[in-house]
Amino acid sequence: RTGLGLPEAPVYFALAPLFHITGMVCQFGACLNSAGTLVLAHRFEPSLVLEAFAEHRPHYTVGPSTAFMALAAHPAATPDHFSSFHVISSGGAPLPPALVEAFRARFGPYIRNGYGLTECTAPCASVPPGREAPVDPVSGTLAVGVPGPDTVVRVVDDTGAETPFGTPGEIVVSGPQVVPGYWRRPDATAETFPGGELRTGDIGFMDEQGWLYVVDRKKDMINASGFKVWPREVEDVLYTHPAVREAAVVGVPDAYRGETVKAYVSLRPDAAAEPDALAAYCKERLAAYKYPRQVEILPELPKTASGKILRRELRSRGDRDGTEQDPRHP
Repeated sequence: RTGLGLPEAPVYFALAPLFHITGMVCQFGACLNSAGTLVLAHRFEPSLVLEAFAEHRPHYTVGPSTAFMALAAHPAATPDHFSSFHVISSGGAPLPPALVEAFRARFGPYIRNGYGLTECTAPCASVPPGREAPVDPVSGTLAVGVPGPDTVVRVVDDTGAETPFGTPGEIVVSGPQVVPGYWRRPDATAETFPGGELRTGDIGFMDEQGWLYVVDRKKDMINASGFKVWPREVEDVLYTHPAVREAAVVGVPDAYRGETVKAYVSLRPDAAAEPDALAAYCKERLAAYKYPRQVEILPELPKTASGKILRRELRSRGDRDGTEQDPRHP
């Protein structure tokens, strides 16, 4: 409580579900530890959440970036809905820099980033109180924070050697909060926890000041004509478009490139944008091999119960669409 600058008897709002490690540790556990009050939402419905903010005046919440996108897009949202918050944190899904700045410009609070996994009992890196996460000038990625106390975070290549500052590799974590393994799954334990370190499956890098950046999931990398494309970099560009509410980028089969970049987008209320225009917007801001050759607009993007966008469902949808390349975007 004191580390976050919260008052005595703080009020927490549960944007993250309690069955998720973020909700369990950062909301339920934090509330118990500080003798606070935890306000529960029956379900995530932006209008109901805003009403609850106005009624209960919470001091702290943490949730996926998709929740803050939905709240920011709601026409009834005002700065007063967020005026009671001392801390707003995001975790469980990538946090686009454009969302952080747009949210602060409209409502006031700064959304603090964080990073963790179930296997390391939620947070292993976060933005310290009073600090703001930097944005990497090359990739445009927002830092997720710095490692927590007694936590060692390394970035390694395929041989296990640490990568230089700014060079992407797999993030590995060790510390007292890292679990010893998976229950009755020795093979999975040996693969994921070699030498007691957690191999996260996330690709990232560290800068010289110790800030950690997450590029993407290792398995989500797109191989387009032999070039590596990380979905998050494309998504961060899409989020700067004024009409875009949500974006997810996946690789889909392509007869010429083997795999190509496809973007799924949902639009803000009362906003309009054509797929061709969104593809052109990205083409102006990304390398030629990175911009999406295909853009599909959906009313909503599919999500898990914890608010993460379901890439695998979108990837399957793209696979079903076939391997023909859109001739408008060669």
